[in-house]
Amino acid sequence: MEWDILNIIAIVAFAFSGAIVALEEKYDIFGVYVLGLAASFGGGIIRNVLIGVPVIPLWEQGFLLKTALFAITIIYLLPKRWLKSWNRWNDFFDAIGLGAFTIQGALYGIALQLPPGGIILCSVATGAGGGLLRDILARRRPMILHQGIYALWALLAGLLLGFGFIQSNNPVQLYLLFLVIILLRIFSIIYQWHLRIRNLENTTSLPIVQDSIKKAEY
Repeated sequence: MEWDILNIIAIVAFAFSGAIVALEEKYDIFGVYVLGLAASFGGGIIRNVLIGVPVIPLWEQGFLLKTALFAITIIYLLPKRWLKSWNRWNDFFDAIGLGAFTIQGALYGIALQLPPGGIILCSVATGAGGGLLRDILARRRPMILHQGIYALWALLAGLLLGFGFIQSNNPVQLYLLFLVIILLRIFSIIYQWHLRIRNLENTTSLPIVQDSIKKAEY
């Protein structure tokens, strides 16, 4: 099954995302390219490091590297008024990128004959790793840990492929899974789905802590 087109779409989507985040944080042109490339290729790099596979250097990515650089350049040169409206579409392309990279990661693990746990790791790392690296470089809270249950959909795809509920050699099933991941990601944004967050604000202090505070005041 050919995933070349989906791979290109994912690279472009995440390159756009990284470049926009860099512009929002007022990074210079070098920072824009660094964050764009980090978002595009960071997931694959993190995946290979975690599973102990040699990392393919950026300069050996060939056409994909040129595609990412071209996409970042477009974002950098776009008029400001266009960039402000880009966020309307950013989530949609991000969902496509997540679906494509997530499934590619799982298929990569299957090709290496990894156990289900390794396949799930490949799926999550490839799908969400680029966004994680981008947010860290931008000094933001990683989106995958607090927004829209982002990584959960990558985990779901890894589970389905890792345990054989979806056959890796069945194009129809893979494309259906790709569509489902996109829809779940978009729905999680529209309906603001979140995992449970424990809020520690406005909580009463323990008696021991209160006594210590009073003694310190005296």
